[in-house]
Amino acid sequence: MPPQLPHPDPGVPDTRGPLRYIWWLVRCQPWRVLRGSLFGTAWMIGLAARPYLVARAVDDGLRAHDTGALLRWVAAIVAAGIALAWLGIMRHRTMTFVREDATARSAGVLVRHLSRLGAVLPRKLAAGEVATVGGADIGHTSAVLTMTGPGVGAVVAYAVIAVVLWSISPLLAACVLLGVPAIAVLIGPLLRRLERAESVYRQRQGDLTTRAGDIVAGLRVLAGVGGRGLFARRYAARSRDLLREGYRVGAVNSWIEALTSVIPGLFLAAVVWISARMVAAGDITVGQLVAVYGYVATLIVPVWFLLEGGYQLIRGRVAARRIIALLTIAPDDTGGPDDRPAPAGPADLHDPASGLTVPAGGLLGVASDDPAEAVALADRLGRYTAGEVTWGGVPLTRIALDEVRARILVADHDSYLFGGTLREILRVRPGVGDPEIRAALRAASAEDVADALPEGLGTPIGTRARTLSGGQRQRVRLARALLAEPEVLILIDPTSAVDAHTEERIARRLATARAGRTTVVLATSPLLLGRVDAVAYLSGGRVVATGGHAELLAREPGYRALVARGGDPADSDSSAGVGGARR
Repeated sequence: MPPQLPHPDPGVPDTRGPLRYIWWLVRCQPWRVLRGSLFGTAWMIGLAARPYLVARAVDDGLRAHDTGALLRWVAAIVAAGIALAWLGIMRHRTMTFVREDATARSAGVLVRHLSRLGAVLPRKLAAGEVATVGGADIGHTSAVLTMTGPGVGAVVAYAVIAVVLWSISPLLAACVLLGVPAIAVLIGPLLRRLERAESVYRQRQGDLTTRAGDIVAGLRVLAGVGGRGLFARRYAARSRDLLREGYRVGAVNSWIEALTSVIPGLFLAAVVWISARMVAAGDITVGQLVAVYGYVATLIVPVWFLLEGGYQLIRGRVAARRIIALLTIAPDDTGGPDDRPAPAGPADLHDPASGLTVPAGGLLGVASDDPAEAVALADRLGRYTAGEVTWGGVPLTRIALDEVRARILVADHDSYLFGGTLREILRVRPGVGDPEIRAALRAASAEDVADALPEGLGTPIGTRARTLSGGQRQRVRLARALLAEPEVLILIDPTSAVDAHTEERIARRLATARAGRTTVVLATSPLLLGRVDAVAYLSGGRVVATGGHAELLAREPGYRALVARGGDPADSDSSAGVGGARR
């Protein structure tokens, strides 16, 4: 049974502002939030009930020398403690559900949007920024929802305690009513300063994460050219800058934490001093003094929650703003009205921008004198960028995108290899078993990859398959693309990281594995181009000649010079692997 997603449809977020986004998370679970507010309010008010019970025990039991009344009030205090414990458990349990629901919903929205962006994402946002948003900002945003439970309860408890104190002494009630806003006035500027410092810190943290990922991905290359030390020093310098920003955030936060502890304590001391003088003057009883102390001491809890909520709101606004920035990235305009049916069967692909026609069912080689133009051509044929490509005479942009993705696969240089066993990495569609996997590995000349692993296909492989060599990764990616069995397969330089003998085997077996299905190989290797049905030679982004490999070698000097450069032996499996699949 497939795993159940927390939110199969996370909904449509409100991206008009960070507070609107947070409010959308609240509106997505109204009854749970309401339940959390009720538990939080009951728990906060319950904290204020205990001082009243203690005051009654002092006045009605101890001072009146009434043992029965004392026992009754003591029993009430014990019962109140049990009730408070239950309310506290339910409050914390409910608010945990609220935060986890918001986290899962934000994650679902982000993953859905990132999948829609596809190949656009790396061009518009750094990987470190995406990792920071997904790893930290989602959690900071969800933490703001705590204000819907204890936060609401703190406001209600503050009002209830003020009313109760008014019944004892208007002077004491006035101290409470004026004291708490005074705390907010003192801490407010610090919270605004914290928001600015937190925004800068989060931005630089994302930049540093991106740099770290780049260094790790290119560590082998950096070591080979002697640049590892240089990049390490640059990373260390950036880390020191981030550390200084972290100190700024910590300094502001420490002042907030200090004032959160000191000011309520000073406030409590002032109220106790006033109430003690009132007892001495006979204006209130000793029991009422105890109650006043308990009320004000209890008031520290909601005040702390309110201040903590303010801090969470600042961090949450910064985090939600970053989430919205990612959600508002628009994919390239490669779509259309999706009102034309796709070809019922194999059909030619035609790209007017280059003049290339890909015949249905054939194996076509494309040799371009500019690698960037080759990649741009593949993106147009796969509908990853805007173009006027037609498929069986139908504009590709008028066909439903899901249909295009299901039938046309572009195997590029940057596809991610997720962690898992080799079998799990290659099981790209239902019904793929070990026989199919081994056949695809053989076609990609990658049988030795599985044979060399200690547990064969069941061997765990880490993310990006860094335990494999560059050539091994490239062949695994090719096997994965073949196992997808797309109607149209577009391969971008699929053998750049393998030696000549392996490349020759791949070229021969690829023609057999893809016989009768449309395949485009964008490469300059004569071993690959010598095995295709026809070759299109691109110069300046346009097709300038077509024909067999031998024919073009004989009559096209530019093609002959191009494939002569591409015919140099690769660095074998020690080379950094490129190639993957995107669909």
